[in-house]
Amino acid sequence: MAVLSAATEPEALAVDPAQRRQRRGALWPYAGLGVIFGITLTKAEIVSWFRIQEMFRFQAFHMYGVIGSAVAVAAVCVYLLQRLGARTVGGEPVQVPDAPREWGYRHAVGGVIFGVGWALTGACPGPLFILVGAGLPVMAVAVLSAIAGTWVHGYLRPRLPE
Repeated sequence: MAVLSAATEPEALAVDPAQRRQRRGALWPYAGLGVIFGITLTKAEIVSWFRIQEMFRFQAFHMYGVIGSAVAVAAVCVYLLQRLGARTVGGEPVQVPDAPREWGYRHAVGGVIFGVGWALTGACPGPLFILVGAGLPVMAVAVLSAIAGTWVHGYLRPRLPE
């Protein structure tokens, strides 16, 4: 079953260098879209520390409206992709697998760690790069911390109760 994520099958990883260069060159339009997306988030004040603090203090609807409309647009887009029979790059139909319906302390601990990091830095991981690009070099500390935390999780993952 195809999932909306990068391919990780061994045959997908075994690509000759010429194909790898061609694929890398095909990513430039997406880099451009990323820059436009970053500018849009900046202009809409989505990466604003003050807007994020307003959200955590329940003082404004701005961020809740943005997050809610993003979820609604994504749901409609995935529905339309499935309804129209869209296919992934690998040719499989676009499908979203059912998430496991379980709850455990690891979800609560992970959510608390993520929330504390978000509250302390004033940004979730994606906008950290936008903030560095927008001229806030102090956010590079948060970017490096996020990368270090991801590395530590990857290192400890075989020993974690998942």
